[in-house]
Amino acid sequence: MAENSPESAEPTADSPADSPADYDVVLLVERALTDADARQVRSLHEGLDEPVTYHVLLPVDDAAARIEAAMGSVSGHDLVPGPALGVPPADLAEIAKETKDEANAALEATMNALKAAGATAKGQVVADHPIAALAAKVAEVDGREAIILTSPHVVAEFFHVDWTSQARRKIGVPVLHLLEHENFDEQAGGGEGASLI
Repeated sequence: MAENSPESAEPTADSPADSPADYDVVLLVERALTDADARQVRSLHEGLDEPVTYHVLLPVDDAAARIEAAMGSVSGHDLVPGPALGVPPADLAEIAKETKDEANAALEATMNALKAAGATAKGQVVADHPIAALAAKVAEVDGREAIILTSPHVVAEFFHVDWTSQARRKIGVPVLHLLEHENFDEQAGGGEGASLI
């Protein structure tokens, strides 16, 4: 796998070329990082003696779930009597292709932003459950920490079913949750931003 370049849409392993002295950070992102996000992530590791390698995971949306969410309960019998609305397999395949293409483009943008911030990064789009992919990658690369960048998910965070809460229960390394597109000061001011456990 080439540094600073996205891989295929299927999960693959990083090459064993990493030096054992690397400080490996697994980064789970919901969408493409901005240049400011990448600089902020990179700033967390300035001054470390070991070289830092970021392993970026970007989940691809499940096409069927995306359609169900978009259709909501409109296809249910509560609002519209009659049979549930079906989606032809060809349409589902097209939506799946579009979501993979979008995820690959977001990963490429993220890799470019990290490279511009001076980071060494490897990335992949993952189709597995995001937390399962995160745990597997942490174990695979002997990750020292995990960083999860998401937009705010107030309800999920309240019930502790968000990615960060799940990761804290599943992996044995520190997990930092950052809100994308907000700097450290903005996150600290709202009381909902960064958290490290």
